[in-house]
Amino acid sequence: MPSAVDWLESLSPWPEEFGLGRMRALLAGLGEPQRAFRAIHVVGTNGKSTATRRAAAFLAREGLSVGAYTSPHVAGWSERIQVDGEDADLEHALERVRSAAERLGATQFEVLTAAALAEFAAAGVDVAVVEAGLGGRLDATNVLDAEVVALTNVALDHTDVLGETRKAIAAEKLAVVASGATVVLGEPEWEVHARARGAARVVHAVDVGRAAAEASIGRSLAGEVDARPPGRLDLVGEDVFAGAHNPAGVEWLLQRLARSDYVVVASILADKDADAMLAALSRAGRTLVATSSRSARAIPADELARRAGRFFERVEAVADPEEALARARELADEEGAVLVTGSLYLLADLTVRLQRVPWGSSASA
Repeated sequence: MPSAVDWLESLSPWPEEFGLGRMRALLAGLGEPQRAFRAIHVVGTNGKSTATRRAAAFLAREGLSVGAYTSPHVAGWSERIQVDGEDADLEHALERVRSAAERLGATQFEVLTAAALAEFAAAGVDVAVVEAGLGGRLDATNVLDAEVVALTNVALDHTDVLGETRKAIAAEKLAVVASGATVVLGEPEWEVHARARGAARVVHAVDVGRAAAEASIGRSLAGEVDARPPGRLDLVGEDVFAGAHNPAGVEWLLQRLARSDYVVVASILADKDADAMLAALSRAGRTLVATSSRSARAIPADELARRAGRFFERVEAVADPEEALARARELADEEGAVLVTGSLYLLADLTVRLQRVPWGSSASA
């Protein structure tokens, strides 16, 4: 019998049709674990994982037992489910839901979400901070009666599913708001939509993670925490490893880079606006090594290189991510540096040891 993680990896990451029926049935079979704790629900286009981890870290610092659920992962599947800042026993968490999930034909994300909620209930957490996967209204995480909903930002992404305008996408994301909830907004323009959903209180904040924790605990929180997930803005020497999976994420990253002469290594998913991302990334350096992550949605390296030709002075295609990184380091002279970016799946493919850079107040992509 395959291990629980092997079984997880064999599951479809996408449902044939988005909806909450199977997820609700799965949780009912598990005894409704999502009702065992208070919840903060984090939605948005970019910065969700960072906001989730920061909110959880602030609450844990105040003496609460806290669960945190994020996606996707970089270091490994287990980083998605944390209790009090430590990865949960993923095999055990998956086995807890496996029988019911197999019976219902649950998707990969539904299984992970159910495993996280059941793990939090079993651990007796006081509060769980849960990151939505795609959108909000039909996302598997929209089974919470969250007292706080945090919307980091809204950009054009997954337009085929969520809508073709920022307003439509914001409506999909804020559909998770229950009447009487507090809504924390990283962008003030969405207050009218939050109020329309029945928000009792709306908070505007630059640091959404901190503000979500403050809304949950009912008071201001001083000091700082460093609880970012891996691969959001990390250094190995002068090299930068930072996932930026859409144009808005790339713009966020460019504002924080120390130089503009990187050799860029990138993989981009086919459902993203690759041309806009490549155009923006050309401001970080004149040379691109195009590669392809193991994701089935990744643009092939040769195709990405072809599309990048009009934006970069020099472009090479190296399909294997590890070989692409090695080639980029060859191309960077002794004083040069490499920027690895694009899909977080590329960061997951690269087995590097990342050293944290000092934390800033804004959420990363």
